[in-house]
Amino acid sequence: MFLIIVVLIGFVIFAYVVTDKGSGRPVPNRAYLDYYLPDYSGWLKDRVASDEYWRKISSCIRDSDVCRKSGRVVGGFPESVDEYYRRRLSPIESGCCKPPTECGFTYVNETTWNPIDSAFVVNNRDCIRWGNDQEQLCYNCNSCKAGVLAGLRKSWRKVSVINIVVLIILVIAYVVACAAFRNNRRMDNDEPYEQTRMEKARPSWIRLKRGI
Repeated sequence: MFLIIVVLIGFVIFAYVVTDKGSGRPVPNRAYLDYYLPDYSGWLKDRVASDEYWRKISSCIRDSDVCRKSGRVVGGFPESVDEYYRRRLSPIESGCCKPPTECGFTYVNETTWNPIDSAFVVNNRDCIRWGNDQEQLCYNCNSCKAGVLAGLRKSWRKVSVINIVVLIILVIAYVVACAAFRNNRRMDNDEPYEQTRMEKARPSWIRLKRGI
């Protein structure tokens, strides 16, 4: 049990260290957040953003159809732009299924956005990486990687809370078990608990005098 406690403590510390930084940025007049890769750092960011891992991650996101499933129909019609802006998108929906808000693209539907004149596009390469092709969208955008990191951060923090609760229970059980084990050893040695306490509480010179 002691080994399990040590492992849980190590995992909790590791989870909080690798998810220490990073969160979504509020967007004016939007209920959802935008996600930026530079807001994250550390081991987890390096793993997710690496080409080797990102090819596998983006393929999983694409195959899951998360962007296609994000579409909504209200009263028999696709939701309007105002309705879309009031949605609380998940980190992956915000980072991978739409271009960054600062690109200023025009909303058509959840996964179709028309670019504006390139002269007005801000200095964000994700604006160039976006494509209305449903196999492209923003799967290669840094915002998509940031969205994945935000999702992982949220999930790992939830798991860490559960692990902390389990850890507390295990520590209490471990302390109780140790106390029971010591008490059993005391009983096996025919040392009544109260007598043992009294003997230990007496000064040594009293015990010596009684021995004489």
